[in-house]
Amino acid sequence: MATKKVPQRKNSKAGKSTGKSKSAKYFASNPKARRKKNKYNTEYHSTSERKKYRAKLNKKTRSKPLKGNKDYSHAKDGSVKPESRSKNRARNGKNKRSTKR
Repeated sequence: MATKKVPQRKNSKAGKSTGKSKSAKYFASNPKARRKKNKYNTEYHSTSERKKYRAKLNKKTRSKPLKGNKDYSHAKDGSVKPESRSKNRARNGKNKRSTKR
């Protein structure tokens, strides 16, 4: 007896959220400002300096993949160190000030 195949359905909630932060709400309600921001980001992230930076981080991640619940964390001295995901991502705490290690 063959099993019946069920067609895959797209997640109806995927891509619907606009974010909860003040800036996310602002850009969601101001399309002109969002276009300006996206244009700036496109130009900024396409500079050779940003490309080299991303390549360096990607190389590090590929060469030494971390196991378990770890991320690479950026330190004040510019180095990249392994750290638990929760500590790394929670660092921009309540007052939104970076507390790099």
